[in-house]
Amino acid sequence: MTADPYLYYYPLVENLRQVRRYLTTGIGSNPAAAANTFSHARKLAGPEDTFVTINNDTIYSMAQLDLSGGPVRLEVPDTGDRYYVLQFVDAWTNNIAYVGTRATGNRAGSFLIVPPGWEGETRLPLIRSSTAVLSIVGRFACTGPEDVAAVAAVQDATLLIPVNPDAALAGIPEAPAAESSAAEEFWAQAESWSRAFIPPVEEAGLIAELSPLWDAGPDERERAYSEGIAKLERECLAGTAPVYNGWTVGLHLFDYNLYALGLGTVDEPRWKNTDPEQRIVDRAVACRLGLWGNHAYEAVYAQAFTDIEGAPLSGEKTYRIIFAERPPVGAFWSITLYDIPRYYLVDNPIDRYSIGDRTAGISYREDGSLRITLAHDEPRDAEERANWLPTPGEAFRLVLRLYVPGEAILNETYTYPEIHAV
Repeated sequence: MTADPYLYYYPLVENLRQVRRYLTTGIGSNPAAAANTFSHARKLAGPEDTFVTINNDTIYSMAQLDLSGGPVRLEVPDTGDRYYVLQFVDAWTNNIAYVGTRATGNRAGSFLIVPPGWEGETRLPLIRSSTAVLSIVGRFACTGPEDVAAVAAVQDATLLIPVNPDAALAGIPEAPAAESSAAEEFWAQAESWSRAFIPPVEEAGLIAELSPLWDAGPDERERAYSEGIAKLERECLAGTAPVYNGWTVGLHLFDYNLYALGLGTVDEPRWKNTDPEQRIVDRAVACRLGLWGNHAYEAVYAQAFTDIEGAPLSGEKTYRIIFAERPPVGAFWSITLYDIPRYYLVDNPIDRYSIGDRTAGISYREDGSLRITLAHDEPRDAEERANWLPTPGEAFRLVLRLYVPGEAILNETYTYPEIHAV
């Protein structure tokens, strides 16, 4: 089997480009921070946070680890009844470990994060990284602006402590300068970074099949680049995930990691994609649509581009979504709206970018149902205004997030709400 070279290397390149953004300029509300330190946002994400499919439910604490200098100790505080997750993502976008409410509980604790090949002794729970660069994607539940200060206190008590603080760090190598095009820059980074951050040994045969690309001429690399981009966009719109009432539910989109499943992950066949071709496609699609997304057992992401009739979602129409009963989740749920094709949050007059079970002022009916209205203009009806998610004037995409999903969601017996144009 030979994978599409662009789809194979795209997650590595895009991921490390985002890692460098955090290290140099920061992203949105998360300021730049040096390696092995946390960058804390101090508010919920908004349109100024230009990151693919960013959530509006939690406040982010991000860290880019460089383990070339040795292990780093992680200290987490007692978070009470507040949901949180620290997700560990390697250079190839594999989710390799979790610390948090579902995985390790809400009590205070210490963990040791170690580089590939580390041999030593410790009494702390180990997080073994598969690459020397490792991202921590931290999310702390926040109920609104009045809860931000309490979240900040928890963030500030979440610490990273390098075991060898004076050690030199290798960082992300500089790829050869691109002389002519975006394609040349992409392939230069792919070649340099794949040598610095070795993929799993199990993929050595695949790497060998792709290696002739490095000796190919500029025209062939340009063709592989442009064709790869087009294929990825087609896969993002088509995909293989099942669709329920218009919602594409990628329960297994993040199951491409087979070789580095550590603390807090679920190492079971149910959560492993063993199809060699589809696994590579899914990894690229997951990076394009939701970089640093969680496994489904931590959070399910259901996306909708169309209404129940199959027509594309557009701000020219008004829509209604009815939840007959509350989704079966262990934490909470929400619906967030994004523009197309960037998948960023969209500015609106009431600063509401998501709506869910923790949204202040939402109105349930006597039978316990919830009716959500999606419209560009403010509704006149009081209930519709309370449950209004503003839309842009053009096409948009919805993501339904289900945090710590119940078994009905994971075994695919849950009935997703229909999106009706009204």
